[in-house]
Amino acid sequence: MAAIEWDVVGERTFEQGLDRGVLLFPDGGGVAWNGLASIDENAEIGVEPFYFDGVKFTEFVTVGNFSAILKAYTYPQEFLKYEGLIEDTTGFFIGNQEPNLFHLTYRTMAGDDADSRPGYKIHILYNLTAIPSTKSHTSIANGSAPILFEWNLSAIPETLDGYTPTAHIVLDSREMDPWLFEDIEAILYGDETHEPTAPALSGFATFIRNWERLIVIDNGNGTWTASAVDDASIVMLDSTTFQIIEDNAVYLNADTYTLTSSDKNEEDIWLP
Repeated sequence: MAAIEWDVVGERTFEQGLDRGVLLFPDGGGVAWNGLASIDENAEIGVEPFYFDGVKFTEFVTVGNFSAILKAYTYPQEFLKYEGLIEDTTGFFIGNQEPNLFHLTYRTMAGDDADSRPGYKIHILYNLTAIPSTKSHTSIANGSAPILFEWNLSAIPETLDGYTPTAHIVLDSREMDPWLFEDIEAILYGDETHEPTAPALSGFATFIRNWERLIVIDNGNGTWTASAVDDASIVMLDSTTFQIIEDNAVYLNADTYTLTSSDKNEEDIWLP
């Protein structure tokens, strides 16, 4: 046990910035959202006090629904239908239509007094409805600034066993295994084989909790190297013999086999 210390180098952390916005579609796929200016998050937590004989003796905390205010200098063309502007034919848009639900992810930078940018946090917002604020169009004059668009966001929370339903999750690159975080970014931003997607929260949580990746590298000289996040995946039976547990090995004959890295539980994250 040790006494508390203040102002230890590397422990004074802060967050700053907003980037890597992605508009994610409910049925899979997504596009970059450039021009994000700010997202003001509101958790709507309330406290109701209780009194006995005029003395406060407890209080009841209620957790409301997530909401936010989104501001941006521009938005992807695909976002128009999510705010209720529907394209009837090419270039012909019908306004005042019912907005559609969408998902959104963005990144905030995290720093400390030892390193201004040691990591970042990825935020995912689920099942959003965007209500546009008043748009003011004025005549162009000297010093005119670009329009700053604004939307009020409300959200339908998703369920996760053991927790209050939520529409907002945060992923911290400083805390997670970098291999896992690389896989998460491939899910959210897409890769060579999959479109960007926002997995259902329950499946996403299962994917993260059960993630155990075995990496097999062909050294190109007749040898290979295996490394795993979980030490239990590679077990030394004696000083020269080891066993790899729970991965994919296909025997071609008695002395030859093909060894591949895990596919993990992809059914939990990719939309059908």
